[in-house]
Amino acid sequence: MASNASNHPDRNRIPRRRVAITGIAAISSCGIGKDTFFDGLCLQAPVGPRRVTGFDPTGWLEPKEAKRTDRFAQFSIAAADMALEDAGRIGLPKDRIGVIFATGIGGLATLQEQLSNLIQKGPRRVSPFLVPMMMCNAGAAGISMRHGFSGPCQTIVTACASSNHAISDAYRQIAFGFADAVITGGAEAAIEPVGEIPPIGEVAFTQMTALSSTGVSRPFDRDRDGFVIAEGAAALVLEEMSSAVERDAHIYGEILGTAANADAYHITAPSPSGEGARLCMELALKDAGLHAGDIAHINAHGTSTPLNDLAEAQALNKLFGSASPPVSSIKGVLGHSLGAAGALEAVAVCMTMEKGLIPPTVGLDTQDPQIEISIVKDKAMPFTPGPVLSNSFGFGGHNGCLVIGPYSL
Repeated sequence: MASNASNHPDRNRIPRRRVAITGIAAISSCGIGKDTFFDGLCLQAPVGPRRVTGFDPTGWLEPKEAKRTDRFAQFSIAAADMALEDAGRIGLPKDRIGVIFATGIGGLATLQEQLSNLIQKGPRRVSPFLVPMMMCNAGAAGISMRHGFSGPCQTIVTACASSNHAISDAYRQIAFGFADAVITGGAEAAIEPVGEIPPIGEVAFTQMTALSSTGVSRPFDRDRDGFVIAEGAAALVLEEMSSAVERDAHIYGEILGTAANADAYHITAPSPSGEGARLCMELALKDAGLHAGDIAHINAHGTSTPLNDLAEAQALNKLFGSASPPVSSIKGVLGHSLGAAGALEAVAVCMTMEKGLIPPTVGLDTQDPQIEISIVKDKAMPFTPGPVLSNSFGFGGHNGCLVIGPYSL
């Protein structure tokens, strides 16, 4: 594997350092913590919006601080803490550790709550913490300040591709020597009700007919009718490989390559036949120094929307042909957590390699006859770890692909 990547002429054009994944964490509707999360991916899904239950921010923040922090930023800080604990003591200078975190919407619940205060009670009842609570960079900033990490600190906002792009950018910071470790991932909390007022995020997606009318997520199914909105977060600790090996860290896998491009087509619909997605996957394989036949599994974007699932399947079919590797979408259980989706899926990929199991595509009963790819359904599939392609495609035509492989010397 490593020799295949290192011998690829395009990969050798610009020298780069290897990047290990040494810590992971997940906060989701199907579980908090990496093992509970992965176990939940193999169970049946509930109906309706996928909210996180059992999360208490005061496990990480003082009560006063928690009240001044939007739920998406609470998720960000908690997930980062759990991933850092999982990684163990990194021992690098703090100015060589960065934070690149993502969100699609940021503090929407706080904004809705304070707008309600403004309308019902007047300007004096608007919180002075509105701006720092709603701003999209609050999660990344909170992680950085909490741990004193003074390396690159950025927030990526590219709709549903956000945290895939964040991981990609974090990888490149390390690969090209701008940082030695980066805490990366994404968080979303756009479905919190405000008193008796329904969450505006959920209402907005309903009004644009993007959500399933039945509350059931059916990736790649003949009867899919939209995605099921979710909240959650995931964090990964990326570390320069020699640092991870030297301190005898547990290495979940290695980022082998990444790619990002744009459909440049429509604000919500994918490009026809998934051409932008196909090119993005092809670029990621090229960046990793791999060919289509080297990919052992595809963690699909698979949102359960009619257009996106078909476009992604067509792109996969064009790139991999009839001999596609096993494909799965965890959104049948997880729902679609928007800007956090790519990070949760990257953690799922790490756990897939760790456990030797590919989670099934829950909700898929009758595969769409127009979708001609090999999909894992009904039950988890045994998996011999190999390179995995993880896809994220967002409104605005943002595409992101990661290639994650098992660690080898």
